[in-house]
Amino acid sequence: MEALKQGTDALFILLGAIMVLAMHAGFAFLELGTVRKKNQVNALVKILVDFSVSTVVYFAVGYSVAYGTHFFVGADTLVQQSGYSLVKFFFLLTFAAAIPAIISGGIAERAKFWPQLIATAVIVGFVYPFFEGIAWNQHFGVQAWIKSLTGEEFHDFAGSVVVHAVGGWIALPAVVLLGSRANRYRKDGAISAHPPSNIPFLALGAWILVVGWFGFNVMSAQTVDKLSGLVAVNSLMAMVGGTLAALVLGKNDPGFVHNGPLAGLVAVCAGSDLMHPLGALVTGAIAGTIFVLLFTLTQNKWKIDDVLGVWPLHGLCGTWGGLAAGIFGSKALGGLGGVAFSAQLIGTTLGVAWAALGGFVVYAALKATVGLRLSQEEEFDGADLSIHKISATPDREVSW
Repeated sequence: MEALKQGTDALFILLGAIMVLAMHAGFAFLELGTVRKKNQVNALVKILVDFSVSTVVYFAVGYSVAYGTHFFVGADTLVQQSGYSLVKFFFLLTFAAAIPAIISGGIAERAKFWPQLIATAVIVGFVYPFFEGIAWNQHFGVQAWIKSLTGEEFHDFAGSVVVHAVGGWIALPAVVLLGSRANRYRKDGAISAHPPSNIPFLALGAWILVVGWFGFNVMSAQTVDKLSGLVAVNSLMAMVGGTLAALVLGKNDPGFVHNGPLAGLVAVCAGSDLMHPLGALVTGAIAGTIFVLLFTLTQNKWKIDDVLGVWPLHGLCGTWGGLAAGIFGSKALGGLGGVAFSAQLIGTTLGVAWAALGGFVVYAALKATVGLRLSQEEEFDGADLSIHKISATPDREVSW
């Protein structure tokens, strides 16, 4: 029976890893559909290569930073327990690799290729797993300290803060240091619109992410005996809450409509195992509202050229999700309890501060040494031709 349980758990978390791996196709198509046509190839290549670099670095360094274990032993040791530890690594890797995938959307269309891969290696090797170990593996006694102050530990079931807020807040200094795209904001105060190049691909990316997210959230239980239908229903309710809020506030704009469900899902990750479904619906609706309002502010008022709006979507909605777990997870609002708002506030603040600091240090160092940005001519030609020497839709076809 024990062997059967181990095998079942390994299969369970393997399916989760595959579903979250599929989400990276969602990241790719969401970016591809949003950027201009001359940057579509670059969007696809970046996500795949970032994932590959993340895998190597997380295997060699990052997983050890977060969990204090490594894989530099014989294969006979690795396959013990039905290989569960290896499959768990695969699952957690897909979370870690989401960080550069998030950042990619913010710095799209004008970032150099190789410096971003260096950033990916540093972020996935140290910046992200450092906080991951604090939140999910009791590192440095931080969780014990938070519990001694508030009575509860910081709770983040599936990564509203650990993954999304961290990714979004790392992206913000990267976007600011990189600067806006050429002619995006003109000297006379006019704003040049860069509309999405392909709404169907944008929508496809959003749908892939939505479907994969149920693996992201539900499979965060990591073993079959901890599987919770509440997580699935809460994820669903938050998704539709975010969609409807974005529909209304975004005035039926398809870009907002298809990012709305993602905002809701980002926010519900932390408390999806605690909230009542109605609490999850409200959490998602507030997240959808945050995304529409803050995306508009960052782009039009603050003139921060965050191409896919990854800071509002992941950074701010993830921050809201960490706090929402402390609100709607409480028994007073129909949740299961075992969570304190003050603990959520402390843990979320620590995650945001660490991510913003880490993002600034990494990207400022790269800017000062190898540079972050394509040349003016390269940006004009587009990342596809400048970096990959081919466009998504070549004008000339070989006829014979």
